[in-house]
Amino acid sequence: MKNFKKTMTCLIVSGLMLTLTACSGVSNQDAGVVTGGLVGGALGSLFGGGSGKILATAGGAVLGAYLGGRIGKNMDDTDRLKMQHALNDSRTNHTTTWRNPDTHAVYHVKPTRTYYRGNQPCRDYTTTAIIGGKKESIYGRACRMADGSWKVVK
Repeated sequence: MKNFKKTMTCLIVSGLMLTLTACSGVSNQDAGVVTGGLVGGALGSLFGGGSGKILATAGGAVLGAYLGGRIGKNMDDTDRLKMQHALNDSRTNHTTTWRNPDTHAVYHVKPTRTYYRGNQPCRDYTTTAIIGGKKESIYGRACRMADGSWKVVK
């Protein structure tokens, strides 16, 4: 019964995350929502027991989705270009930082691991943003496409 509840919670949370992104093409905001939701749900599942654990998982997923979406939404074309540059930097654990002069948001992108899916290079990364005076962090994964651009993946 315990595993059934855990499985159902994961399915419900995953379904909610997919519903949030199914209505449009995948944007930075969408990727932030999904990534934040999955990470938040995973972190929330570490707390509580019984129905409390289910609530912590769901709450973590919702909070993570909100924070991840907020970071993605605030990124403009220049920010996305700078993020591409940060992912192209071959140094692992090197943080690239910039400040958007229009939104006043500050971004820190740090690739944390490089690996391959077949012949395709991929990177795990952390994005920390200070938006409206609030610090928010998400963890993401991106793979380099044939045209040299990086695409956020699940």
